[in-house]
Amino acid sequence: MKDEPEGQATRDEPDILDPGRIKALSHPLRRRMLHRLRAEGPATSTTIGEALGANTGTASYHLRQLEKHGFIEEIPERSAGRERWWRASPGARDVRLPAPETLAPEDRPVLAELMRARHAEDLELFARLPDAFERDAAWARLSRGHAHMTEEGLREFFEAYIRLLHEHALSAEDAPPEARPVHIRLFTVPAEEPDQERRRRTQ
Repeated sequence: MKDEPEGQATRDEPDILDPGRIKALSHPLRRRMLHRLRAEGPATSTTIGEALGANTGTASYHLRQLEKHGFIEEIPERSAGRERWWRASPGARDVRLPAPETLAPEDRPVLAELMRARHAEDLELFARLPDAFERDAAWARLSRGHAHMTEEGLREFFEAYIRLLHEHALSAEDAPPEARPVHIRLFTVPAEEPDQERRRRTQ
């Protein structure tokens, strides 16, 4: 069995990112590379660099950083000479961000920056939803809901969602010809207005 990178969880438990891995993932080109490898499958530094507008040297450096932190891995059987093939780390990994209060104060800005970057990416995806729904509703789905939950109930709901996602998810290499890469998002926020939430916390 291939050893897990240092600080990384096994495949049967959540992989909580540490500050070093959060920083590695904060680079916009690295996130684009990781997204492409997950959606399109294996690539070399040359092919992924051409696709994303980066030269081979730059692409190779950032791919090595992603490998160092366990997000991708080399495919030895396809690599030859100076040409190295890369793929996203196999399996439906449960990679999560830590709660801000678990980090040292000096590490929290890095987490906040990654959250801002991901938020901007998600806003761009949501902006594409109406056109995608009009073109192909079978592949553009949206559910909006509202519920009263306890903190424990919300945690159980989230864990059940993660298990369901892993049950149905396929890697780019294992997917049949009719499969398509699909962006999937789940988020929850309190339905209270900020002033209502503040009053509740002080009661």
